Amino acid sequence: MMIRPAVTALTLLWLIGVYWALHAQAAADREKFLTEPGIYGTFAVFALNEEWAKQDPATKIVRLTSLKGVVEQHREHVVIDLYLLRGLSDHADLMFRIHAAELRETQEFLLDLKSSQFGKHLKTVGVMHGLAKKPNYVPEFQDQMKADLQAISAPGQNPYVIVIPIRKSAEWWGLDQEKRAAMMQEHTAATLPYLKTVKRKLYHSTGLDDLDFITYFETSKLEDFHNLVLSLEKVQEFRYTRRFGHPTILGTMKSLDEIVELLAQ
Repeated sequence: MMIRPAVTALTLLWLIGVYWALHAQAAADREKFLTEPGIYGTFAVFALNEEWAKQDPATKIVRLTSLKGVVEQHREHVVIDLYLLRGLSDHADLMFRIHAAELRETQEFLLDLKSSQFGKHLKTVGVMHGLAKKPNYVPEFQDQMKADLQAISAPGQNPYVIVIPIRKSAEWWGLDQEKRAAMMQEHTAATLPYLKTVKRKLYHSTGLDDLDFITYFETSKLEDFHNLVLSLEKVQEFRYTRRFGHPTILGTMKSLDEIVELLAQ
């Protein structure tokens, strides 16, 4: 009697991909969720526990299938991006960036993630929440600066991702709008040389978290990002910053399939 060979890990991964492609649900409008104001952004950072490394490849794949299942289950209501921190972080392995019109949708996704077979191997390192809003100060900027800000960022292929939480001082919020706008114009001028290589998105966190802002960056040129931060540290507005980072999160953007393949090894 012929004995069938065991299904290889790569074959199993392929079968999983086919299964979820056939059962895919309608996805949330990604462009809308990433560009329009009034959308909540959550950054959830996790480390894999010690038990994960002890699992054999077949078991890992089965449990990673539950990750794909949870993402598929919620993709109609939330937009989910994944990032690999392992190798660039000493305290975390993965980060999820989740966008939702209602924060309760994000909560439901994270609850299902943590209760899944894969989620039982995740240790929560930190969760931050913010809200995308229309720019507060841009209407008061000079016309040339407004035009310069229309430049399209092109962070390149396989970009690095940096997330920096920020907390401003009470003195900052005590300044009148005109003074803050003038300092933010100086702040923005310092960023202009890096607009094409460093993509940036700002989330407002006051009242939602123990932060005021979450700044999200994508770039394929870390040296440009390094120089950008050095430039920002020299402007007047930075003097009113009480927290910059702590932690600073550094990773690489990966697709869900890439994450599954990497973690299955």
